[in-house]
Amino acid sequence: MQRIKSFQINHNVLEPGFYISREDGDVVTYDLRTRKPNAGDYMSNAVMHSVEHMFATFARNSEVSDKIVYFGPMGCQTGFYLLVRDMDAKDVFELTKKILKQTIEHDGDVFGKSAIECGHYENLDIELAKEECRTYLEVLENQTNMEFTYPTE
Repeated sequence: MQRIKSFQINHNVLEPGFYISREDGDVVTYDLRTRKPNAGDYMSNAVMHSVEHMFATFARNSEVSDKIVYFGPMGCQTGFYLLVRDMDAKDVFELTKKILKQTIEHDGDVFGKSAIECGHYENLDIELAKEECRTYLEVLENQTNMEFTYPTE
């Protein structure tokens, strides 16, 4: 059986950053890697869940909402996938930084924090989301790989 592309990336050399994971026609999957894989520092479910609610809401309410396909956490708890269509990679990078800043500056609770809106609303915490976004924004502000390619051996 053929290995999927994400399993072909050497996770031992992968650092936090913003990467192009794959391209499928007009849909591009971005790897928003917030943590170093296999280093013991993983996001908790509450962190992933809270960032997911904030980022997805801001993205789907942005000026490019019609280009957002999906945003969600990686099962390995080291980042998120953002799928968009018909956007330049540098624009997606800037949008990501903008949404991280919006989350950090948000005055209020996590979007969708109610039993009516979410299946596990007690597992949402705005301060956890802000902390994760602050840390990841610092990574992106210092990113030098503007081709957004994965590292090689």
